[in-house]
Amino acid sequence: MKPRLICHMASSLDGRILPDRWAPKGAHSTDLYNQLHENLGGGSWLVGRVTGQEFARGDRYPDSEVELPRSAWLPAKAKAYAIVLDAHGKIVWGRADVGGDPLVVVLTEQVSDAHLAGLRADGIGYVFAGEREIDLARTLEVLNRELGIRRLLLEGGGAINGSFLRAGLVDELSILLEPAIDGRAGAPGLFDGDETAPAVELADIALVEHRRLENGALWLRYNVTNP
Repeated sequence: MKPRLICHMASSLDGRILPDRWAPKGAHSTDLYNQLHENLGGGSWLVGRVTGQEFARGDRYPDSEVELPRSAWLPAKAKAYAIVLDAHGKIVWGRADVGGDPLVVVLTEQVSDAHLAGLRADGIGYVFAGEREIDLARTLEVLNRELGIRRLLLEGGGAINGSFLRAGLVDELSILLEPAIDGRAGAPGLFDGDETAPAVELADIALVEHRRLENGALWLRYNVTNP
């Protein structure tokens, strides 16, 4: 069983997701985005490695000769978890939570024992979802089974959003559309994929709610029907 996956993102009018590049400056409201996060029911949220790296505080984990099993190692039960996909164990955290939500990292079995020991020393939980590459469907099943997560907010970046969408795992879109323009090449979009990525296949996208918010922003919610 997998959680209901809601992709919750803020976007410029041209579909880009790096507010520091937008014009006019200051168009993005973090407070408004977070308010909508809570309006959706809050709870656990998931990002990819690039976004997760922004929260990291450490430099490196020390070498370790301890051999550790490739099985879940979890924090204490919490109302919400900050979940980061880090297939090859590249992020050195130096912290155990983000905004009070305990960190749980999704890894592959190729991650070193030293990295696992470092995660444990930081008090960070971890689960495994593949031998060499992360299996996204398995990730959701593991999070449901190990942490009891039945509803999960997918909050970027564009590559990981696109991967979940192409895998047919996104159930709902929650888009904060803000009155700003990026207008330059090179920024990630809401859903990205390189030239080798398969096409997105969807049976239907149905608008279920729309609201006009402060400063001309719109909140758009869609149910996604996968093939």
